[in-house]
Parts: sequence; structure tokens; C-alpha cells
Amino acid sequence: MQCTDRFYEAIPDFRDPFARDRDRVIHTSSFRRLEYKTQVFINHEGDYFRTRLTHSLEVSQIARAIATALGCHETLAETIALAHDLGHTPFGHVGGDTLDECLRRDGNLNGFEHNFQSFRVVTKLEKRYAPFDGLNLTFATLEGILKHSYPYRKPFLTDWYDEVFGLDFHPSLEAMIVDHADEIAYISHDIDDGIQYGLIAFGDILENDLVVEIDAKVRAEGLKQGTKLHRYRFVGMLISHLVTELIEASRHRLPKTGGILCRTLPASEPSPIRFEPELATRIKRLKKLLFEKLYRHERIVSKMHAGKECIRKLYAALREDSNLLPKEYKERLEKEKKERVVADFIAGMSDRYALMRYREIYGLG
Repeated sequence: MQCTDRFYEAIPDFRDPFARDRDRVIHTSSFRRLEYKTQVFINHEGDYFRTRLTHSLEVSQIARAIATALGCHETLAETIALAHDLGHTPFGHVGGDTLDECLRRDGNLNGFEHNFQSFRVVTKLEKRYAPFDGLNLTFATLEGILKHSYPYRKPFLTDWYDEVFGLDFHPSLEAMIVDHADEIAYISHDIDDGIQYGLIAFGDILENDLVVEIDAKVRAEGLKQGTKLHRYRFVGMLISHLVTELIEASRHRLPKTGGILCRTLPASEPSPIRFEPELATRIKRLKKLLFEKLYRHERIVSKMHAGKECIRKLYAALREDSNLLPKEYKERLEKEKKERVVADFIAGMSDRYALMRYREIYGLG
């Protein structure tokens, strides 16, 4: 397993390689812009809503806890978690889906995929060194960013990615931990945000047996449904329950590698980091319930529609007139396809910057 930087650096460092990776991710422009990128809810509607930044921090906290309990490398898990959403567009998943549609319509069959975009951010788009692009991260960190969510083999990834990262093999245990930490974080915190802003009531999700189980524990403390403290305790207990169950279910499945697992476990085999089947089914049902009750709420759908329109119009304008692009992006047009350069620029925007440029370009005040 490679623990060294992608490009050799002669300057000694007081940190271990993954701590250095973590620090490089945190100090990027892309990481700072996550503060103003939508998770599910448009963040300018209130200060309570999660953003991509707070979500990434919450995922890293959960991933660290799981990694520590399982004897895995805590800092590697933390770093992958902090970097896993760097490639997301403004306006959440609908922004990425819209950008994907725009690219495919113009003949770019690779389209847009946010996980791969995160990999491109840390290997190409962020520039911190004169001799090469990217952040010079370790192999295990890069593999974790590229492959933290299944399936790993994408139709647009060339043979080079397979040769280097082994797309038919699971990534490190730490990357698999991040995948589940991401799921635990967004389920629990979307419930919190949704109830806080009146998009759903707690009763809307009580038909789920996992919710009923956690609610019973909260009410055993004497807390009534509908109170702020009940909501806080419910979210905390749900996270704790899922983390504990994942640790216990995974502990006996861990391969005896004696180090960080990379390119050793075939992807055709089940991930060793997983819930027991019964709980996995209950989680799947809760996610389906949230999709029906929360993510399809009129207020969310309306804002997401506006986000889609913003992405479409920005893409059309920037593709038509490259003089609207910043200097560094215009310089890339000499060697790269215009559509991909435009997509990179849009993907890097925060929600508020995208809206500002949209209004500016189309004279909307």
C-alpha cells in the first residue's frame, strides 16, 4: 500500500501522510465554498440548514468514531470524508443532474458525476504547486475519494484508472466507513432540518419501525414528541444507534490485513463494512419514506426547480460566450473541450455565486 505523496517532496514534514492530506484538503478554495453549497435545503432560507460544509464535518466526525472503534486509520477516514463532496455542484444533486444533462445533450457522453468530480478537484482543478496540478495526496486518500461509494467502475473511467486504482476491488476499509457515515449523517440530519423548518412533522415518519424504536427510547427519558429537546435527542440517539450497530455488525467481518486495505478485496464480495440485513432493510424503508414525505415537498421542489433553471442558463451563456469565463478558465480552452471547462467552472460555484452570475448575465437585477 502506497502511503507516499503522488509526487515526491523532499521537504520533511512533522505530520503523518494522511494528516498532511487532511490539511491540504481543508485549505483548498473548494472546501471553503462548501459553506455556501446546498445539501438538501437552499441555505439562504435560514441559518439552521445543513450545507455541504457542515455535512462534510458531520460525516468526518461519524467516520472517525467508527474507524477508531474498528481499529482502522482514523485520520484517513477523516480526510476522505472531508473531501468526498468537493465535486458537488450548487443546488445539491439536482444541480449535478442538470449539468450532466447539459453535457450529454452536447455530445459529451461522460456527462457529470460528482464523485469523480471530487477526484478531479484534488488531482487537477486545485492548483498549489508549480510543477503539477492537484494537492499531491497519497494513494489511499485518492482511492478513497474515487471509490468511496459503490459501484466503483464508471463507464467514463479509462483503463488508466483501472490499472492504478483497481476498479474491480473494494477500496480501503476507511473509504467504506465514509460511505456509511455519509448515509447515517444525511438521514438523521435531514430529519432534523425538515422538522425544524416545518417541512415534515415527526408524525409523518412514525410509520417507520426504526423511527418508532428510537422514539420509544427518547420518550422513556420523559421527553414529549414535538418539543425541541425531543428532536435533538431523537437525532442523537438515531446516529448513536446506527453507528453502534454498524460497528458491531462489521467487527467480525474485518479482514486481517495488518494495515490499510487497498486493492486486495474483490468488489464482487460483500463489503465487510455493512449493517445486518434486517437493519439495512429498515434504513432503506426510512430513506424511501423521507423521499416521499420530505424531498418531494412543494417548497423543496420549487427551490430545486429554480436551481435547475439557473444551472441551465449559466451553462448556455458560458458555452455561447467564453469571454464570460475567468481568465484561468479561458486559458484552458486552448487544450480542453469548452463544455468540460464550463462544467468545471459551474461545479465550483457556490449557490449564491451561481445565482449572482445568473442574474448578472441575464440582467435580472
